[in-house]
Amino acid sequence: MTDTPGRLLNLLSLLQTPREWPGSELAERLRVSVRTIRRDIDRLRELGYRLVAGAAMPPLVLDDEEAVAIAVGLRTGASHAVEGIEEASVRALAKLEQVLPARLRHRVGNLQAATVPLVHDSGAAADPHALTVMAAAAINQERLRFGYRAGDGAETKRHVEPYRLVCTGRRWYLVAYDTDRTDWRTFRVDRLREPRATGARFAPRELPAADAAAFVARSLAGVRQGVGAVVTLHESADALAGRLPKSFGLTPLDEHSCLLRTHDASLDWQALRLMLLGCDFEVHEPPELIELLRELGARIGRAVGSETT
Repeated sequence: MTDTPGRLLNLLSLLQTPREWPGSELAERLRVSVRTIRRDIDRLRELGYRLVAGAAMPPLVLDDEEAVAIAVGLRTGASHAVEGIEEASVRALAKLEQVLPARLRHRVGNLQAATVPLVHDSGAAADPHALTVMAAAAINQERLRFGYRAGDGAETKRHVEPYRLVCTGRRWYLVAYDTDRTDWRTFRVDRLREPRATGARFAPRELPAADAAAFVARSLAGVRQGVGAVVTLHESADALAGRLPKSFGLTPLDEHSCLLRTHDASLDWQALRLMLLGCDFEVHEPPELIELLRELGARIGRAVGSETT
């Protein structure tokens, strides 16, 4: 192998695998002498690469199969809103897809299209490609154009300055400054069509909220559609914080209970969320949710061969 840069990259890729490499085996793999391998390792050290785990992460070198596997995993995670890692997954995917060769992007797309995951329905799925387009535009401070369908079905064209993507655990939202309406807006990602970066850069504006999650929470609180619920949860707000989307507001009542105010279009989803929290609770409103939970309790009781009171 006479291509020194290519040989160094291949050597770095081998050294990043979790195993010990004798110099003779490395020389055989790269078809050079052991002396050349020693010089190449010294050259990598001079360039600042650390060949053991440390505080600084060097550029990661992946072969084709590794790159495809990581991209597919990130796309799958992004489209199903894994709580806690969703935004980092989208950022990583946006960076990876920008540097993937065309042949690998095609393989990733084919594999994703041919794979059907078995998951519970937790809301409208987000298109991973759309997420990565928006994430890259936000990272690069590049304006976006897309079609948007509002809750009443009205179709509009939007031109925005993307700020952040926010996942509530059920849906993805884009926080952006709408240049045509000269105001900040929250857009549901599953209602966007064909987002594309325009190439025009913009200077970041100051968001009128503590952060993007707080802005989305405030926007959702102002939505009039759907059904609101008020529930006392018999567990501390700190203990429940990791089990609910960040956009949900919890008000501590004491060290053992808190008040949850939520808003959703589906009573079924509200009931399911409450039952999966793993704590006792008391629903104050709406009466429709109380009745639904009473019916579900009776149905569960019959299913296990006991009567509920």
